[in-house]
Amino acid sequence: MISLHVPFGFFPDPVGGTEVYVAELAAALARQGHPPVIAAPASNDAEYVHEGLPVRRFAVSNRINDLSALYGQSDEAAVRRVGEILDRERPDVFHMHAFTRACSVGLVRAAKARRIPVVFTYHTPTVSCQRGTLLEFGNRVCDGPVDIARCTGCTLQGLGVNAFTSRLLGQTPTAIGRLVEGARLQGGAWTALRMSSLIERRRQAVVELFSLADRIVALTPWVRDLLIANGVPSNKILISSHGISDADCRMRRSAHIGKRIRIAHLGRLDPVKGTALLIRALGAVPDAAIDLDIFGIVQSESEVSVRTELLRLAAADRRITLRDPIDHRTVIDRLAEYDLVAVPSQWLETGPLVVLEAFAAGVPVLGSALGGLLDKVTEGVDGLLVRPYDSVDAWVAALRRLTENLDLLPRLAAGVRPPRSMSDVATEMVNLYRDLVPEPGYRAAADVFTSAAIH
Repeated sequence: MISLHVPFGFFPDPVGGTEVYVAELAAALARQGHPPVIAAPASNDAEYVHEGLPVRRFAVSNRINDLSALYGQSDEAAVRRVGEILDRERPDVFHMHAFTRACSVGLVRAAKARRIPVVFTYHTPTVSCQRGTLLEFGNRVCDGPVDIARCTGCTLQGLGVNAFTSRLLGQTPTAIGRLVEGARLQGGAWTALRMSSLIERRRQAVVELFSLADRIVALTPWVRDLLIANGVPSNKILISSHGISDADCRMRRSAHIGKRIRIAHLGRLDPVKGTALLIRALGAVPDAAIDLDIFGIVQSESEVSVRTELLRLAAADRRITLRDPIDHRTVIDRLAEYDLVAVPSQWLETGPLVVLEAFAAGVPVLGSALGGLLDKVTEGVDGLLVRPYDSVDAWVAALRRLTENLDLLPRLAAGVRPPRSMSDVATEMVNLYRDLVPEPGYRAAADVFTSAAIH
């Protein structure tokens, strides 16, 4: 059975947890005799093989002529190119792992037009939350339904409009926004007046995505609740939690040695990852015998400026070092060198994958009491959960607790258990695909890899 997977991007570009998940899932599917193909957006069309996986990159324009492109509009060139890929590869299942201008509902329509079943995996809150965090007005967990008035106000407040004005603008009739759009008025107050119609456009795209997808994969229970709140029937949803490669599931056993606590923090250098919060918290305990290594991934121009700001914050603290990203193939061995992995997320994670990687290294986690971390970390057993998740004082208290209780880290490390394998995830996906495709396509598995290898 051939499956075509569409993530945000792919190797050898800088990648995040979604791309690592897709690569590991694809490799596990191939081992089980179900050949995958990866199709991912890029600046130019390209075809190559990455670690045995056939990859088709399709070009997406960087030019955005109107804000509507960021609120649910499909990139038509990407839709055409993916249609060509579908015609060439003839997959039995189309599996989309991202929802952006490039990975849009237009791609889903293209698959459905060819009578190819569609599976969608909800990896990040950006799928349904225009603010991108699922934190309503930045300070409380949202219950999930896409509501035009509420989401308009929340989005504007996230863009810097004060709370009172943003809530007031949330009541702007969408018809006014459409008039502003028709007059081609953009920027500043015009964008604020137009926001309700932009959110309406985004809501329509989300509703269509959820409607057209034959099955939706929820990586954590809170995603299932969000989908149901947005009208998705429960029998359309499969809960299938993250896994990591089979080799990485052979848990290493980390041991706290020495007088200093070694903490690793890794991920995209995006404010939602909470890196600045962690730096400030450690700076507030200058006497703590803690060394923090930050392995940051830069995926966009905005994250370059974030890195500059983090370097400024950490400059006066010799205990903090910003390092290059860890190759995903060696991440478990590298994490095993540390006593703790810090995950100060400031948004609702569906994973994050780094928690499983930490557990595979035998290392406990210090994380935010938020989103998927609540599902994966057991307080006092294999890690500590910080409440409130966004409080510097709460993070300071957690760091002090670690330094003042010498038996705590060894006890937490002893409570870590091996994480779930990606082979288990692949088996669940194959069963899901079989439910949708009772009679798989006729091409042999080798055909896909043979055609990929000649490029």
